[in-house]
Amino acid sequence: MAGRLAGKVAIVTGAASGIGEAACRLFVREGVRGLLLADVNDTAGKAIEAELQAKKADVIFAHLDVSQEKQWIDIMQRLVDRWGRVDILVNNAGRGGVITRPPVEHTTEEALDMSFAINAKGALFGMKHVIPHMRKSGGGSIVNVVSIYTVVADVLGTAYAAGKGALRSLTRMAAVQYAAENIRVNGVFPGFVETGMTRELHSKPENRKHRIDLTPLGRLAVPEDIAYGIVYLASDESSYMTGTELVIDGGISSR
Repeated sequence: MAGRLAGKVAIVTGAASGIGEAACRLFVREGVRGLLLADVNDTAGKAIEAELQAKKADVIFAHLDVSQEKQWIDIMQRLVDRWGRVDILVNNAGRGGVITRPPVEHTTEEALDMSFAINAKGALFGMKHVIPHMRKSGGGSIVNVVSIYTVVADVLGTAYAAGKGALRSLTRMAAVQYAAENIRVNGVFPGFVETGMTRELHSKPENRKHRIDLTPLGRLAVPEDIAYGIVYLASDESSYMTGTELVIDGGISSR
């Protein structure tokens, strides 16, 4: 099927790499009318913008630190000024990395603050400032990229899991609060994915082996594995779904 997002206007955070980049490419393939790529990596974001514009897609890049509410206000105004509406928000921007990985007794305040600022507060700001525009358009779809670490536990990822756990709760709260206005809020729960954020972690053979051993399908995901689920939740095909937790984890949570 093609054209699954025809006529829709979307914003994707963390769009310059990994899952966000893959989602943007699929959104364009599925006929999205307008797409705002948001990221803190200006160089990569502008390169993707140019590539997609060369394919005649109506795409713009904007710098966005999701933890800064004022930047959300500015970026939403830019989006509405250009396209007049917004139908889809993908809260994909996240922060993991080595600093958020240690076990509880070695988790620092800095790591917790970083995780909550990006993984939870940033997504909340996105929902807060997109919902009024979706209301004017008669509804919309919000897709929050959460984590398998909110479903299962592991020896790594304490601060990261805490921030994503907050996002899991926020997703459910928003789903119930705005369902009557046809604003759907769902979560995608990736397993272990090969992205820029995980590159350093996965470069250590013992970490890679640990994660593959935990995954019944026997491999790490690629960003497209998750992006296909995002497209589904963003599209009208999932119009009867809100508050859903779409787990894409290679079977980890079934162990």
